[in-house]
Amino acid sequence: MFSKACEYAIRATIYIARQSMEGLRASLTDISHEIDSPVAFTSKILQQLVKAEIIYSTRGQTGGFYMEAAKMDHLSVAGIVTAIDGDAVYTECGLGLKECSGSIPCPVHDKFVEIRNSLKRVLESTNVASLAKGLKNGDTCLKR
Repeated sequence: MFSKACEYAIRATIYIARQSMEGLRASLTDISHEIDSPVAFTSKILQQLVKAEIIYSTRGQTGGFYMEAAKMDHLSVAGIVTAIDGDAVYTECGLGLKECSGSIPCPVHDKFVEIRNSLKRVLESTNVASLAKGLKNGDTCLKR
């Protein structure tokens, strides 16, 4: 459903938010380890998140990646998905056809419209702070 980069971006953002709740900054190595992603790939994803102003980074001995508390409360998972994958998850054909619409539907078009709309509502109504709190409380995890 999401690209691998998007999956890692969501996980990285949640981890960074969780660290930021404690007033900490997360290093690239720590993020990569905690989300079980290759360091080089994680670095590219974090660059995209910084460019999209989802997370912030500072250099130096006390540097690292972080999020502002207000950003965590207002940033939905949909914002991360859009920054990394665009809106394809909400618009592309469920069977991968190049042309699929209400007037020329694929066999699963009507079912996928319902699923996409439902997914969009869930992603738009889920903020990063709530996911980071679940991680902080030990209710959720980012890797197995």
